[in-house]
Amino acid sequence: MLFGSTKPTEEEARRTPPGQRLTTGFPVLHHGQVPYYQDMSKWDLRVFGLVEEEAVIPYNEFMELPMKEFHNDIHCVTTWSKLDNVWEGVAVSTIMEKVKLKPEAKYVMLHAEHGWTTNLPVEDFLAETSFLGIRHNGEMLTPEHGYPVRMVVPHLYFWKSAKWLRGIEFMAADKPGFWERNGYHMYGDPWKSQRYDFD
Repeated sequence: MLFGSTKPTEEEARRTPPGQRLTTGFPVLHHGQVPYYQDMSKWDLRVFGLVEEEAVIPYNEFMELPMKEFHNDIHCVTTWSKLDNVWEGVAVSTIMEKVKLKPEAKYVMLHAEHGWTTNLPVEDFLAETSFLGIRHNGEMLTPEHGYPVRMVVPHLYFWKSAKWLRGIEFMAADKPGFWERNGYHMYGDPWKSQRYDFD
């Protein structure tokens, strides 16, 4: 079922931001086509921008990185929230072992397939709760949910958790990504209902 028909418990209500409804499903929402990968030797993750030296991580090397389990709630700007998610993925701190940031790096632009992008402050990207997910609730991500790798930044609206991640760019100044250019909020805090640029 998409949205729960029973009244949320007190704890569930406390964990649900304003204007959100709980779901037991995992809705699929995205712009553009779903990429289906036939040859993973052609996939890599590029870390670039304001770093001392760019890093490119091929798929086989990415899958050999240390994996951790993460537990979180996620909140979509389209008003659904899904509690008690269990993920497996690579901590951002593990990725950052491969690069050294320049001191002027203050923002991050996430680059995904088909030219899709989203922005966030560097401190949000580096948060201990942020990671690069490959499994959700015990299953490998499906193509519709971002296989092979999606960013997960659970304290922001879920559009900031870019599916089909291919690049991490460090920048000195903030600039809008795809949805931000199309009217979505530059930051996207679900607890402040920062859905659109006029919020």
